[in-house]
Amino acid sequence: MMFRYRNEVLAKERLEKLKDLNLNLRLMHVCGTHQDTLVKFGLNSMLKEAGIEVRPGPGCPVCVTTAKEIEEAIILARKGKVVATFGDMFRVPGERLSLADVRAEGFDVRMVYSITDCISIAEKTNKEVVFFSIGFETTAPTTASVILTRPKNFSILSAHRLIPPAMEALIKMGEMKIDGFINPGHVSTIIGERAYEFISKRYKIPQVIAGFEPLDVLIGVYMLAMQIIRGETRVENEYKRVVKPEGNEKAQHTLGEVFEPTECSWRGFPAISDSGLKLRGEFEEYDARKRYEDELSTVDIDYKEPEGCRCGKILRGLVYPDECPLFGKVCTPQHPVGACMVSREGSCNITFRYGER
Repeated sequence: MMFRYRNEVLAKERLEKLKDLNLNLRLMHVCGTHQDTLVKFGLNSMLKEAGIEVRPGPGCPVCVTTAKEIEEAIILARKGKVVATFGDMFRVPGERLSLADVRAEGFDVRMVYSITDCISIAEKTNKEVVFFSIGFETTAPTTASVILTRPKNFSILSAHRLIPPAMEALIKMGEMKIDGFINPGHVSTIIGERAYEFISKRYKIPQVIAGFEPLDVLIGVYMLAMQIIRGETRVENEYKRVVKPEGNEKAQHTLGEVFEPTECSWRGFPAISDSGLKLRGEFEEYDARKRYEDELSTVDIDYKEPEGCRCGKILRGLVYPDECPLFGKVCTPQHPVGACMVSREGSCNITFRYGER
C-alpha cells in the first residue's frame, strides 16, 4: 500500500498539472505528520515552484501546550506526586525548567508510552499518580476510556485540545490570508468529515482531509486547487481509505461521556473558546486541577517565549523555522529553546532533521 502513494511518475504528473493551473495559493495544514512528509520528501520546494505555499499551523500537540500547564505538572511532581507523560513532553521547557530537569532534581517524573502505563504505575504504588495528558481528538478518547474504569490513586492534568476551533481562530485572527486547509488525517479518523463543515460554510474556505504519504498530500493540494478554480468551498476527503464522513462514533461517544469543551489557551494564541477538554462534573475526582487546587493555586504565569524564539509565530503560520534567529544556532534538538524544536512533530525539529536550513 505504501508504495502506491510514493510513485515518482505519478507525483511528477500531479506537480505538472498544478504548474499548468498557474495559481498563486497559500494553504495551511494542521498536522505535524503532514509537515514531516512535506519536508522529508521535498514537496515544499516542489509546490512552491508550482506557485503553491503550504504553511504549517498548530498541528503539534506538544508544541501548543503552554508553559503554564508544564509548570502545573512541575509543581505536582515537587509536591510528591508521580507525574507521567509522553516522551516529547518530557523535555519541553516551562517558564525555566522542563519535567526532565525536575526528574534530574530527584522528583518522580516518568516517561510513558500510553495512559495504561500510568495505571500500571498506580497499581504498584501508594503514591498519587498524575498523567499529564496531551493530544488532540486522536488521543483524548483513550484517556476518556481509562477514566470510565474509575482507577484508584490516579488523576489527569488535561492538556487535550480540539483542532476545528483552532482552525477557526486562525481565520478570525486574520493575520494572513489562508486559501485552503489540508486537514489532519489522524484527527479526522475520530471526528470525521462533518466536524469541519462549519468552517467552509461560515468562512468560505475549501478543505481537504489528506493522508500522510507524498501522493496523499499532492492529491490533497490538487483537490484544493480544483475547488478554488471551480469557486467551491466544501470539505473533501482524500483519505477515504481510513476516514469516514461520520468518523469513529464510538470514540466520539466515549469522549463526550467523560469530557466537555472549555476555553483554552494555546502556545502562541490567545484563549480559544471550546478548544480544550475538561472532565465533566461526575469525573471531577480525576481532575488534578480540582484535586490539587491548593497546590496549584500559585501557578499564575504571564509567560512569554524566550527572547528571540519564534515558536508562537511558527504555530500560527506567520514565519518558517529558518526565519527564527535561534534556529540551528542556539536552538537545536539537543538543546531546545522552544517547544517546536523538541517534538518530532514540531516544525523546527522536522526542518532541522531533514536539513532545510
